[in-house]
Amino acid sequence: MKEFIQNHKALVGAAGLAGLALVLFLAFGVFGIHTAFIDNEVSEAGPVFASGATTAEPTDEMAEDEMADEAMEDDAMEDEAMENEPVATEPVVQTVASGSFEDSAIHAGSGDAVVLTDGNQTFLRFEENFSTDNGPDLNVYLRANDGSDDYIDLGDLKGNIGSQNYEIPAGTDLSRFTVVDIWCVRFGVSFTEAELA
Repeated sequence: MKEFIQNHKALVGAAGLAGLALVLFLAFGVFGIHTAFIDNEVSEAGPVFASGATTAEPTDEMAEDEMADEAMEDDAMEDEAMENEPVATEPVVQTVASGSFEDSAIHAGSGDAVVLTDGNQTFLRFEENFSTDNGPDLNVYLRANDGSDDYIDLGDLKGNIGSQNYEIPAGTDLSRFTVVDIWCVRFGVSFTEAELA
């Protein structure tokens, strides 16, 4: 073997380089190992509901303006009530469930998840403090809590750090699908989970 290597150094060198190139291709191109070293930070505002409902928190100045507007609206509502006309109400966003992400056996995870609804649409929101390890092919799953393997795929994880929104399909039974799971599809591994209550 030593004699072959000495007589064919160029061939052995080329084969070694080809082998190294194959290993690098598999590690970075196929398995996406490099994503473990890069954070992908996002910062989405609250979800946008088709009804026009909003989750934005008012600033102090906005709060003062709203209080003045509400006083004027109260007067107007009293006048309308006297005329027996129905009063239109604005859609309200409610938090119907929340939970905190926890470390898995091999990956770190932290932060909060909330489920917001206006009665028509429902969104899963990861708050600003959300963080997990990055990795290849991460998706957001809502898993059933009944011991079955049922889950709803809400799509690709937008970022491993920061606030983000995912619409939950209409008709989803949120009393059954209560586990938020950041799932690595490529390797079949959970990165972090949050139990919603």
